Amino acid sequence: MSEARESAVRTAVPRLVVTQDNEFWFRAARAGRLEIQRCADCHTLRHPPAPACPKCRSFDWDTLEASRRCTLHSYTVIHHPRDDAFDYPLVVGLVDLEEGPRLVADISGVDREEIEFGMELEVCFAEHAHGEILPRLRRRGEGER
Repeated sequence: MSEARESAVRTAVPRLVVTQDNEFWFRAARAGRLEIQRCADCHTLRHPPAPACPKCRSFDWDTLEASRRCTLHSYTVIHHPRDDAFDYPLVVGLVDLEEGPRLVADISGVDREEIEFGMELEVCFAEHAHGEILPRLRRRGEGER
């Protein structure tokens, strides 16, 4: 979404809150990569990013670049309330990443009638409100970004 479009779109969507715990994730998304936080001590993967490992409570972490391959665990179709930043009906999916953690994102390019639990998807990235780059879900193999 360009600055011109952003100024034309009225949205209640707040700007992203970037912290020292999640900044790596947003930076990777802008570069078209999906990075998952990993505990440096016990190697537990976690998403969303957090300051401490939920398993061993360590504060030491690094990241793993995910394959972006995922399977649809659940989804919902949103009709209301409407916001100019989105196309409706808005389909939002909860996916199991190949590496284990789950991720929530919009599903695009798939007819609602074709969506089914267990379908194979992949994470891509798209511009959202305020020009931010966030994950989006699509059928596997449909595009490069």
